[in-house]
Amino acid sequence: MTLTVALAVLAGLVLAAVVAHGAWSARRASPRRAEPEGALPATGRVEPSMDGAAAPAAEATGAEPASATEAALDLPLPELRLAAQRRSARLDALIDAIAPLTLEAPVTGELALMHLPPSRRAGTKPFIIEGLNAETGEWEQPLPGQRYGEFQAGVQLANRHGALNQIEYSEFVQKVEAFAESIGAMADFPDMIDVVARARELDGFASPHDAHLTVHLRAASVAWSVGYIQQCAARHGFVPGAVPGRLVLPAAEEGAPPVLILGFDPQAALADDPNQAAVRDLTLSLDVPQTEESAEPFAAWQEAARALAGDMEAELVDEQGLPITLHAFAAIGEELKQLYRALEERDLAAGSAAARRLFS
Repeated sequence: MTLTVALAVLAGLVLAAVVAHGAWSARRASPRRAEPEGALPATGRVEPSMDGAAAPAAEATGAEPASATEAALDLPLPELRLAAQRRSARLDALIDAIAPLTLEAPVTGELALMHLPPSRRAGTKPFIIEGLNAETGEWEQPLPGQRYGEFQAGVQLANRHGALNQIEYSEFVQKVEAFAESIGAMADFPDMIDVVARARELDGFASPHDAHLTVHLRAASVAWSVGYIQQCAARHGFVPGAVPGRLVLPAAEEGAPPVLILGFDPQAALADDPNQAAVRDLTLSLDVPQTEESAEPFAAWQEAARALAGDMEAELVDEQGLPITLHAFAAIGEELKQLYRALEERDLAAGSAAARRLFS
């Protein structure tokens, strides 16, 4: 073999090695993809919203969301439970300012529905109008085919937007007065100064007793694709949520808020090719007041964090990027016990209807 031929062969081998190394480096730099047999279909899911209604979601497929009935027929059993409608929120004197509406004679549900305010919000505060069913004697939101002997309206005193203020209360009064006049009722509203004072006191309790636990899962080496994230999360009971970049661990209770939320960059979920969108950071969060203590949501949060970190080769860090240790988890657990007791003493136990409304 001549020297020229030998050099040509050597050059070819070097070139092949460079190409192979480049391909290996590109593959190593690309995000991990889901295994084909375990990939999750991009179908719509139903996730309960914070106000108790089921919110349909079309997961970035471009298709119109199916009806609630059609969607439910396609859902596995755990998700079918989530699709069930919860009973409407009921007024509670603990967190609502309530105004009775007195009638001279019963009115039909159709009449009440015709004149309900188009928006049951006063600023950032929701309000509810209920009727006393003349046949069953139960308070309920007006329904067609029923008759109601009296009504009551209540506006929420506080939520995560803060305390009810005078402007919001005035808006509530104005909307309810218009409804009362339309159905021939007389409304009796609580004094504004007293209501606003109650609202501030309730908000003063709620603010320091609101807890939202968050842990970050940061990729230790290779980034993840959206499909890979969905596949790993599905192994631990998570399903697609109502918005892109959101996976949820459903509650056992029908229609209840999710126990845990696993979030990532929504732009990655909406990418033209999600398998090429690299994600290096996930957020696993627990909204403490939304789930009852008996369901052990803190244990679920801690276990899910560790399991996902192990499966996905991720580091568990806090908001400052510092590693979260077993000691840190234990300390958080002790603080939560005190929080649960404080909420119970105020009749706002975590997971109760009143707590879910107040901390929303």
